Amino acid sequence: MTMNKSKYLIVPDEILINKIYILRNHRVMIDRDLAELYGVQAKRLREQVKRNLNRFPGNFMFQLTEKETDLMVSQNAIPSKQHLGGALPYVFTEHGVLMLANILKSEEAIQMSVRIIEIFVRMRALLLTNTEILLQLEKMEKQVVKNNEDIKMIFTALRQILNPPAPPRKKIGYKAGD
Repeated sequence: MTMNKSKYLIVPDEILINKIYILRNHRVMIDRDLAELYGVQAKRLREQVKRNLNRFPGNFMFQLTEKETDLMVSQNAIPSKQHLGGALPYVFTEHGVLMLANILKSEEAIQMSVRIIEIFVRMRALLLTNTEILLQLEKMEKQVVKNNEDIKMIFTALRQILNPPAPPRKKIGYKAGD
């Protein structure tokens, strides 16, 4: 257990975070990355998943399309499709990551799964915090706009007080009918 525990502690959070992608509005991890983190071959991980497909509904795991795979290669620091295992990779959501640890059953997989889930939870908390900050900023912006309108109204009133309109002048000169 000491060997597994030391590897568990060696993988920095930044590496785990960099292995989380957003696809189809889900935060997911690629099967190959998970296999590496769990200390198994990607091929063996996929075999275990296929044997236990009933544990992986669509919101736990899905297979990437050709277009999504191309996007992953072009948009992220993935050298090629071959790096993803050659075939269209499977990706796992937070729940799928947890289920993987249950079917792999190794101590390393369980420990790494706990770490990954903690990262997912922190990311969700950060997202909620960012959403709250954005809502506060939006509220402040609306208040500033309202205050701006009030300030314009105050300046208009001050201009009228400081520069009152001149009273109408009485016309001088000859008036017809006098």
